[in-house]
Amino acid sequence: MFNKLFGLLIGLGLGLPHNYLLQVRGRRSGRLYSTPVDVLKRNGQQFLVAGRGYTQWVRNAVASGTVSLKKGRQCKEFALRAVPDEEKPEILKAYLDRFKLTVQRYFPVPAGSAAALFRPFAARYPVFELMPKR
Repeated sequence: MFNKLFGLLIGLGLGLPHNYLLQVRGRRSGRLYSTPVDVLKRNGQQFLVAGRGYTQWVRNAVASGTVSLKKGRQCKEFALRAVPDEEKPEILKAYLDRFKLTVQRYFPVPAGSAAALFRPFAARYPVFELMPKR
């Protein structure tokens, strides 16, 4: 219920700068699904981190290879680059440190932990670099 309300508000253009409404086509139905997400900006790159693991939006995104991020009237389409597990610890650390109030419960280490502590479970968390489509 909260996600639907929050998604509605983001779709109207409200929310913090990192809040977007992720839109992705269903891998079987072709239907457009939406869910609110936090986008991590790091070193000039943008990342989507699936803090809850391999959810339906992740499976749909992998199948389609593209997602759209919507906020208000703006909607941008992105290609996805799956980040390899060996590159994930630094990104996971940055994500948890940045969004700890909303995502700490999904991680087995506390915010502020060293990046090396994320290595043993990096494979549990899909991470995608967002590549703007032209």
